[in-house]
Amino acid sequence: MRILVVGSGGREHALLWKIAQSPLASALHAAPGSAAIGELATCHPDVKANDLVALQALAEREAIDLVVVGPEDPLAAGLTDRLRAAGIAVFGPTAAAAQLEASKTFAKQFMARHGIPSAAFAVFDSLDAARAHVRELGGPCVVKADGLAAGKGVAVCDGPEDAEAALDEMMRERRFGDAGATVVIEERMQGEEASYYAISDGERVVTLTAAQDHKRALDGDCGENTGGMGAYAPAPVVNDAVEKRILEEVVHPAIRGMASDGVPYTGVLYVGLMIDASGAPRVVEFNVRFGDPETQPLLVGMQGDLVPLLDGAARGRLDNEAAVGFRDAAVCVVLASGGYPRSYPSGKPITGLEAAAAQEGVVVFHAGTRRAADGGFETAGGRVLGVTARGVSVAEARERAYAACDVIAFEGAHRRNDIASRALDR
Repeated sequence: MRILVVGSGGREHALLWKIAQSPLASALHAAPGSAAIGELATCHPDVKANDLVALQALAEREAIDLVVVGPEDPLAAGLTDRLRAAGIAVFGPTAAAAQLEASKTFAKQFMARHGIPSAAFAVFDSLDAARAHVRELGGPCVVKADGLAAGKGVAVCDGPEDAEAALDEMMRERRFGDAGATVVIEERMQGEEASYYAISDGERVVTLTAAQDHKRALDGDCGENTGGMGAYAPAPVVNDAVEKRILEEVVHPAIRGMASDGVPYTGVLYVGLMIDASGAPRVVEFNVRFGDPETQPLLVGMQGDLVPLLDGAARGRLDNEAAVGFRDAAVCVVLASGGYPRSYPSGKPITGLEAAAAQEGVVVFHAGTRRAADGGFETAGGRVLGVTARGVSVAEARERAYAACDVIAFEGAHRRNDIASRALDR
């Protein structure tokens, strides 16, 4: 099969790393890709991930059999619809189904309509009304930009002052552009977060496993929300009993609900969850693509061929008896630029990449790098690298990941030092 992966970050690097291991993959392409991805696939740097016309032309020119869409923006813009109309198989939902992520309001109303457990919420497009609401609540809450904000349009607030500051940033200062013109204000749920993954062809479902992301910038879940500072899989908070509830109360109702609403869901459904002390799951958010950085440990620990799942979902013939194994635990630690998730410098030379990758069980995925003049790599983003390691246990994988991080250096490098600590503390 000739496969095109859309995107250029750490998630896409991980997807191509796993796809390249499949005997079904005869030729790999990436658009736009990156210098690191270029070691696995033919990159097309002039074809941007949000250029739907150019992506269709590329897929037709290269006789692509399957397009795998990494980021959410092209899905929300209708890339799947366009390619399917041209007879090209696509792994990823239609624009209508992608509203599950593209609009927090759509997702909350969908969950309410289909009885899927989530937080109480209210929607506002008026800053004054939103401010009045958080003052009336008088306590902790969560403020979310309604639209796509690269995983960063969420503020977890301890009280009205924090919430009003977040509302000013989103609605008045437009930190996230038009995504913050409307906001969703939710109750602040208590419990432990997890991310659950299921692949669907619109009817059938194959479950993967649960991961746990670390969104806050600083140790101890302090600091601003980021796109993710690290992740590990599997997440022990999702035991067999909790997983049964996730499937019965969330995943299957969501797939059935989308179908009954006339927008069958195909692709991977990422369910961000809060698991309370009794094991009850409630939905924090839906994403319509693989998460970043959860994909990195998810695929490093996964046993088996990913391509039949991607292709089966794209063509409406997913084998829901497929056995997906996870032979190892895996941990990903993100090395970020100083200043992230706010402004940060770029162009800082990176050393130690080869030494890190040579360590047992380690794979280094590039999230924001570019080729330097000397032939090495330099920083070119906020999240720079996803240093990922597998092990027979989370403890071993974590030890290997941090050991690999210790040999990588660039000016201003920042990381969290407590990735996967909850798994070790259980």
